[in-house]
Amino acid sequence: MSERAGKGADWVALLGTKGGPAIRPGSTMPTSSLLSLGGARIVVDCGLGVTRGIVDQGMALADLRHIFITHLHSDHYLELGPLLHTAWTAGLKSKVEVWGPKGLADYWDAFLLSMKADIDLRIEDEGRPDLRAMVTIRVIDAGAFFETEGLRVSALRNIHPPLVDTFALRFEGAGRVVVFSGDTAFFPPLADFARGADLLIHEAMLEEAVEALIARVGNTDGRLRTHLLRSHSFAPEAAKIAAMAEVGALAVHHMIPSDDPSFTEEHWQAAVRPHWSGPFFMGRDGLRIDLG
Repeated sequence: MSERAGKGADWVALLGTKGGPAIRPGSTMPTSSLLSLGGARIVVDCGLGVTRGIVDQGMALADLRHIFITHLHSDHYLELGPLLHTAWTAGLKSKVEVWGPKGLADYWDAFLLSMKADIDLRIEDEGRPDLRAMVTIRVIDAGAFFETEGLRVSALRNIHPPLVDTFALRFEGAGRVVVFSGDTAFFPPLADFARGADLLIHEAMLEEAVEALIARVGNTDGRLRTHLLRSHSFAPEAAKIAAMAEVGALAVHHMIPSDDPSFTEEHWQAAVRPHWSGPFFMGRDGLRIDLG
């Protein structure tokens, strides 16, 4: 397994690696990923910047087929509608299936309503198919919920209060297994869910950076601290899950922080290495991990 711009058919690209929805000058982008497994291209989460990130990986937007949303925080689905609409303007003519928690269909219906004038105009003026008939929103529940063309996807409800419908996802295909933790507090059952995976992509937070992050946000109160501490995993906890699951490699994603120059790769290595000695990838926007 290697970090590279990669020629292999099976890989994961971390398109946006920032935990949280805000962007500032010089910051990384919110959470999204692109998985290539057995010839299928799969989008996991659609934070701001996902459309540009997909194109930068060399994928044509017209080839979109499968999208999975782990939970309904804006940094995971804010750009779902714009991604689908932009793909439509870029030549999309096939059906797209979107899987996500209950409530995602409300977002999609509202997005279509907000863009009704443009969609109607482009159908009439440009002869495009009706975008509203091309996208199907389906609800994720725990367990195996999707299987097609050698690809199997399972979900595990994780711990990310106050949300309840929030999931880790396991993708199996082409003899490979990739697991995304989703946003979650330390959750030992995730180790069994990720057992034997080639790659575990786990959210992670640096404990020493929490207060600096809260100060940088600037427009919240003590409830943000409470949310971070009860709803997310520290980097050593992500490393412990990787070791318990005996995965092939660990990548940290949805990083808190990912864009504070006071915290470098040395801080992440120091947090992870006492608990995980295997291959380790520190997330950065555009990082492609070759599963070969």
